[in-house]
Amino acid sequence: MTDLDHHTLTHLDANGDISMVDVSTKIVTQRSATASAQVIFPSNIYLAIKNTDGMTKKGSITQTAHLAGIMGAKKTSDLIPLCHQLPLDSVKLSFEYNDAKCAIVVTAAVKVAHKTGVEMEALTAVSVACLTIYDMTKAMSHDIIITDVCLLNKTGGKSDYVK
Repeated sequence: MTDLDHHTLTHLDANGDISMVDVSTKIVTQRSATASAQVIFPSNIYLAIKNTDGMTKKGSITQTAHLAGIMGAKKTSDLIPLCHQLPLDSVKLSFEYNDAKCAIVVTAAVKVAHKTGVEMEALTAVSVACLTIYDMTKAMSHDIIITDVCLLNKTGGKSDYVK
């Protein structure tokens, strides 16, 4: 094995077999996570999108991506095999135009009171939102890049994290 032996990976049991983490003995705490990603466009496409405030023939890019991100967060356990189903308390997305990068930056903040965290829900929310933006703009160009999907912070559980 590598430096990451199976005892440090929470989804492997003592025998190295795949296992969903048992959270039955954990206490319920307030947990939150924020993630971000960006969709980078060719400059002419970016300007066309920004100049119409994200309105296309298919509708509003950011409104549609906002709904898709919320739905993605809610469906995370259906997409990621070992994630627990969580009764999410809040999923908030924001979209910001970044002129320097010709990008739309997507941020998702997710909250829950539960025994396990919501990092995967926040990451799924931004990923699905970015994929939706791609889907809604691909007719304009296929030279669109989804990048920098990352966890910005998390609270609750064993430890907090800030990037």
